[in-house]
Amino acid sequence: MTPLRKRMIDALELRGMSPKTLRLYVDCVARFARHFGRSPEQLGTEEIRTYLLYLIHERKVAWGTYKQALAALRFLYRWVIEQGELVQDIRAPRPERRLPVVLSFEEVHRFFAAIPSFKHRTILMTAYAAGLRISEASGLRVGDIDSQRMVIRVVQGKRKKDRYTILSPLLLQMLRHYWWAARPTDYLFPGRGRTGHVTSSTVQRACLEAQQAAGLSKQVTPHTLRHSFATHLLEAGTDLRVIQELLGHASPRTTAIYTHVSTKLIGRTKSPLELLVAARGTKAAP
Repeated sequence: MTPLRKRMIDALELRGMSPKTLRLYVDCVARFARHFGRSPEQLGTEEIRTYLLYLIHERKVAWGTYKQALAALRFLYRWVIEQGELVQDIRAPRPERRLPVVLSFEEVHRFFAAIPSFKHRTILMTAYAAGLRISEASGLRVGDIDSQRMVIRVVQGKRKKDRYTILSPLLLQMLRHYWWAARPTDYLFPGRGRTGHVTSSTVQRACLEAQQAAGLSKQVTPHTLRHSFATHLLEAGTDLRVIQELLGHASPRTTAIYTHVSTKLIGRTKSPLELLVAARGTKAAP
């Protein structure tokens, strides 16, 4: 391990960054250094701009990947190399705004029916029923299921925040069947890896296989189930503020995207033309 990498890891840990963020930032900086074959300490603003343009035009990376690279380089030069002036004028381009993929109830049913593993079906149903991120679902412990208050406790979710979300009576019944069959003692969904619980990659692979087996044209990931949870609640009349709390969103603007996704809400909205005709008591001209 180079001294610079060690300094960066120490700086990330001192600021309480999650292990996932730590790995992402270190990997981004390592790719940047390999691109030029030199230490970042020997590179400046021109090389940073050149590399970012390379990611956009040649690698054609996704917006999220570009943003991660920029954030990692900003952290490196501001807090590790302590030359923040090299990145202070570098801005990210305006991201493409894409609406999330949402499954219909019929598609959700087909998807779950195509999962052969009881364990994988249970964890994905839990993610959908409670609106959990896959890292939150896979990291659930037996004690996080509060059947007395009918809530699920999410411990240290995104941004290291605890929260509660709903525990469906149907999900509770299924979790009891699962517990009887698997008898987990600590993590609800144990795995063989070093974390002690099933890995996100294992669940993502189960998602892909179920999507293909169900013949769904939409791409289904664990996060698709979270999007579907929020949209289905909104269409059922749940207040947007409640959905925000269940999802653990820091800003209501993040949750508001589901108002753009819900085709049912759009279909129930009357056009001003209809309101105009109703107000005048006349028929619209052909």
